Amino acid sequence: MIIVTGGAGFIGSALVHELNQRGLDDVLIVDIDDHPEKKKNLESLTYSQFMDRDAFIAAVRENRLPGNVDAIFHMGACSSTTETDEAFLRANNLEYTRTLAHFALDQGARYIYASSAATYGNGEQGYTDDEAALDTLQPLNPYGHSKHRFDVWARDEGLLQQIVGLKYFNVFGPNEYHKEDMRSMVLKGHLQVKETGRIRLFKSYRPEYADGGQERDFVYIKDAVAMTLFFYDHPEVNGLFNIGSGTARNWNDLARAIFDAMGEKPFIEYIDMPPSIRDQYQYHTCADMRKIREAGYNRSLSSLEEGVRDYIRQHLIPGHRLGTGA
Repeated sequence: MIIVTGGAGFIGSALVHELNQRGLDDVLIVDIDDHPEKKKNLESLTYSQFMDRDAFIAAVRENRLPGNVDAIFHMGACSSTTETDEAFLRANNLEYTRTLAHFALDQGARYIYASSAATYGNGEQGYTDDEAALDTLQPLNPYGHSKHRFDVWARDEGLLQQIVGLKYFNVFGPNEYHKEDMRSMVLKGHLQVKETGRIRLFKSYRPEYADGGQERDFVYIKDAVAMTLFFYDHPEVNGLFNIGSGTARNWNDLARAIFDAMGEKPFIEYIDMPPSIRDQYQYHTCADMRKIREAGYNRSLSSLEEGVRDYIRQHLIPGHRLGTGA
């Protein structure tokens, strides 16, 4: 049995879809029933059981899970970068992940968990996934801190020699429809163009970056899932790894790719950034991909334009989720 937490969510459901493509359907999906779009994500998937997040962790603690566990993909957590309830984040992003790590190791199961590029903060210390660099990182928000604390704990306990932590950068693609404000700018921009004919981007508040010139490492969901499953296929590879494209592109590039995929002329409007996030805003992210390449991952990655085009033309315009033709 394979367990995927957050399996009705974005990366989780895309992961289950790809497991199904491999003929693997003895999958226990763990999530919460809190959004109709998550139910739609589940409709196209084949799995053996669904468990509520809280019921699942209770079963883990009481050793009541049925069957032998081959692997746990822990993709479920609070992923909101604007969440300020630190007790909630500690319970969901730190303690829950610790409990599952111990359970997986006790079971002899492969444990692959989602960390985040938010752990890198403003990027002044670089974006290397070397474990020695963890002590230099200063996340900008409570979400990033909660992810970082687990990475540090796992390293200090010696667990990173047995498990895998994946620092996902800006992932976009089908099945993210439930994420509300945390949806990618590709989805938001597509909707803005449909509704208004324009895309709105934040102004820059640093002179070295033009409006819309703030940079991100955008990675398409299909590439992110392929990299994630590389570690399932290679249990000898452990530690922290970046999941990105290795290329920094700016928001203007992204907007132009959206317009192009939709066959529309670019019309970008620059708006004020809310004061509440100005001090926490990242102006540049770019994954250092040397470590995963050195570990043996050799597949080519989609360019920003290729990923945006596939997402919009194969999924958003026809309304197709992963695993569906409708």
